[in-house]
Amino acid sequence: MDASAGDSVSGGTDARQGSPVPPDAWEQPEMRSALAAREVSAVYRLLRKHGVSQRQIAAMTGQSQSEVSEILKGRQVMAYDVLTRIADGLGVPRGYMGLAYDETTAIRVVGSSDGRQAEEDESVKRRRFLAHAAQVTMGAAVFGSESGTWSSAPARTPAPGRIGTTDVRQVEAATRALRALDYQYGGGFCRDAVVAQLSWGQQMLESTATEAVKQRLFVALADLHSLAGWTSFDTGLMDSARGHFANALDLAKQGDSHPLVANVLYRMGRVYLHNDAPNDALKLFQLGQIAAQESGSELAVAVLCANEAWAYAMMGNEEQATKLLGRSKDEFARADIANAESWVKFFNETDVYAMTGTVHTVLAQKNPEHTKYAIPALTRAVDSYTDDMARSKTFMLSALATNHLLDGDLDHGAKVGSKAIDYAESIKSERVKDRLRPLQVEAERRRNNGDARDLADRLKIFYAA
Repeated sequence: MDASAGDSVSGGTDARQGSPVPPDAWEQPEMRSALAAREVSAVYRLLRKHGVSQRQIAAMTGQSQSEVSEILKGRQVMAYDVLTRIADGLGVPRGYMGLAYDETTAIRVVGSSDGRQAEEDESVKRRRFLAHAAQVTMGAAVFGSESGTWSSAPARTPAPGRIGTTDVRQVEAATRALRALDYQYGGGFCRDAVVAQLSWGQQMLESTATEAVKQRLFVALADLHSLAGWTSFDTGLMDSARGHFANALDLAKQGDSHPLVANVLYRMGRVYLHNDAPNDALKLFQLGQIAAQESGSELAVAVLCANEAWAYAMMGNEEQATKLLGRSKDEFARADIANAESWVKFFNETDVYAMTGTVHTVLAQKNPEHTKYAIPALTRAVDSYTDDMARSKTFMLSALATNHLLDGDLDHGAKVGSKAIDYAESIKSERVKDRLRPLQVEAERRRNNGDARDLADRLKIFYAA
């Protein structure tokens, strides 16, 4: 999974033909001097002279624009992992900055002995994915030496000599059917089938076809990789999810599908939200927003705004969260849903209510006043979700029960919570277990009430099963 120092050098400026950085920028004496001294502030100022914007620097390095601005003003960058992220994101050969270690060695060098190595390792992986996402979104070439490092190649079987539209339609149909199974029963029910289908579909890239068929195949396989990433995420396989989403990004870019790029970035952002990394999630959502706006799809923009709101809510920024929720609703109202791309159509009116309720649920855990916004939105979502969306319905029931407990309606909260467990017991999803945790916390806090205690006990049994 980790690229070596040699890989980073060989995958530098030559593999980044779409980069906003001029190819000869790193070879100029002033730049080489700044790189050798690790004067990131000077490097950024020189890039600005080359016409590279703060936004582009931020996107390539996985930093926020405010971080870039602070560095331009003179803030020093000392941390090894930040320096390597900046070098790799910009396409600087690591040796120019004296960064000769690969990422595994870097963790060993800078890691402490207090048990934080696993956390730092995940941090490196998140940043590396963010840098890759920025390269794809900002237009850099993505089929270089880096592309093959995300996951091992699928088992090879003889590829068809030539493929046509019918072959690609079979991939698309299989993806639709498998996605329906994921929604209803969870990723654990169908992930192996998705990966098997991907193994078959991937080999078609070696077949001959017209350009139109090839482009449609890129998009179809990107969507299938995205589903493989989502089902991996749902079963707790984070590295596998990251690898599939990275491949999905590459293929969506090759298929020239901005809406799908936006969708993949949204999904990977959701992975980071789920793992309590809202800052990294927000950066992916913001990159996705660039692709969504380039696609001209108001629906895609609405999806990204809603998820940015969720990230801000987790960060405790109530003002930004509510502002972006409002924008999401406005974009949704303008969207041409009937003609939207298939992978964006999942975001319908029910999902607008669901996201509204979810964001206010996060805010309600710090300010219970938000239950008055969360409860009606979640109730609408629960009433609208059918049993073929059992996982989503479970999420909303759990959030709704949590809000009722926060609001002091313990009897009703316990009834709704019990219904959430009923659904959860039929779904093979690690995410469902994680999303029930806030409900368990609130039920345990109210053990002096019989209904809340019964709910807490039932949740204990559910987790022990």
